[in-house]
Amino acid sequence: MKDTVHWIELGLLLGGILILVMSLIPVRAIIQQLPEGNARARWKILSIFIFIFIAGYSLYPFLHTSAHVKPISSLVVPGIFFGGSIFVFVVCSLSLKTALDLKQICILEQEIITDPLTGMYNRRYFNHRLMEEIQRARRYEVPFSVFLLDIDHFKKVNDTYGHQVGDMVLKKIGSVIVNSVRELDVVIRYGGEEILVILPSTKVAEAVELAERLRQKIEETVMVDPNLVKERPAIHVTVSIGVTEFRLHEDLDTETIVERADKYLYQAKSEGRNRVIFNNGSVGLKRVA
Repeated sequence: MKDTVHWIELGLLLGGILILVMSLIPVRAIIQQLPEGNARARWKILSIFIFIFIAGYSLYPFLHTSAHVKPISSLVVPGIFFGGSIFVFVVCSLSLKTALDLKQICILEQEIITDPLTGMYNRRYFNHRLMEEIQRARRYEVPFSVFLLDIDHFKKVNDTYGHQVGDMVLKKIGSVIVNSVRELDVVIRYGGEEILVILPSTKVAEAVELAERLRQKIEETVMVDPNLVKERPAIHVTVSIGVTEFRLHEDLDTETIVERADKYLYQAKSEGRNRVIFNNGSVGLKRVA
């Protein structure tokens, strides 16, 4: 029984040493990736503790069995436990710092791809996201749709009420769109008063239905509280929308898809605005704003 316990004890020590040696590999890689500074110094301290543990695990059998160092051997286990508590503290501190750094990186990445005024995705995000959707559509053989929306007579809003009110209108329309589409749909401020919406796994008929609902909802929505624009009526605007579908048999790139949606948007503008145009057809022929 005593021999069995001895071999188990030895096996655990050797296993622990092996794990500690293996842990030095990712720690060393992290240190090499980090620039000189506090973060790198902390990881070096962690590696020193790992070496101390390896030494402690290696010396323990000798100290435990040697009669000459019996008083010292009695301190080894408490010493390892104490060192373990410091080790855990260092690991937890590094983990917290890493989590905070990752959070900051995520915030910065979000700021890079987000329009600061409306909170929608910006043009920087557009090409990457649309190409990703093209690849997904081809892989799973599922078409998707895109529509391009433009605010009718937006210059008149800016000229009449000022750019601050124009910004309020843009933000309100962005809010209406984001709250009306699915969570998987992507809303992008394409440029100026143009907003592009990517609708994954959506055929053109469904996209047109959504675009028409949005057109009606925007037309009916008060864009700016009348109290904020003194002596002016409540502000309403209309939008024109061009809709297109990416079909699997077509060899289209991101630019061609947007050009086609833009073509239908231009047609909606030329036919009187405040309407949805797709594949040379139209729905929602309402009054012109």
